[in-house]
Amino acid sequence: MRRPQRVGLIVPSSNTTIETEIPAMLARAALDPHPTFHSSRAVLHNVDAESLDRMVADSDRCARELSDAHVDVLVYACLVALMASGKRAHEQIEEHLAQVAADNGAGAPVISSAGALVRTLQGLGAQRIAIMTPYMPALTELVGDYLADYGFDIAASVSLSVPNNRDVAELDPQGLLGHARTLDLDGVDVLVASACVQMPSLAVLDDLEQALGLPVISAATATTAELLDALQLPRAIPGAGALLAGHAGKTSAA
Repeated sequence: MRRPQRVGLIVPSSNTTIETEIPAMLARAALDPHPTFHSSRAVLHNVDAESLDRMVADSDRCARELSDAHVDVLVYACLVALMASGKRAHEQIEEHLAQVAADNGAGAPVISSAGALVRTLQGLGAQRIAIMTPYMPALTELVGDYLADYGFDIAASVSLSVPNNRDVAELDPQGLLGHARTLDLDGVDVLVASACVQMPSLAVLDDLEQALGLPVISAATATTAELLDALQLPRAIPGAGALLAGHAGKTSAA
């Protein structure tokens, strides 16, 4: 009997969304056996620069803990923590954490939600994008600058200004359609409905695509797309937007 593939998640201690949305997406896929999920938590309460730095510094411990379980892939599931670390930070962090796992005797590919979002947008051929975040405006601007460094034009953005990370998970995803309608989406190639793996959006991605007439992704769906690729599983997940329904080109996991 083939054992299930194991997914290791490095998550902020206050995060409750990514550990529900990604397993929920894979539960919709026709997989036998289904992958199992295993988490290690790094302390994060408020989404500010000092707290994010502390979380990133704790990631080596998390990677070592998860590699003890011989996971098949590691996912660094906090987008803004890496983006706040400097331009192109995910490239170095993914490589570094892969080495940490290898040095612990259980090498595994590493995906970050920050890197997955960049690579997914590149794979979609996006140039002009719009983003919605739960962050304070300064952090949303930081995310925009991070993406702009890869050549994306940030045409519009929404900041919901929720500083407490636990409160972000309580935001109603149904409100995202109203927020999206405040954006000027003329000429926009892709809407990132949630540039944060803690802000729920899975329930409304299909509705957003139908209402707006353009591709809609989230940090969570971009991460899931690369996770499926890393595990050599098909992107065949209903109700999670076109990216995971087999209508978009694949990107490559780190």
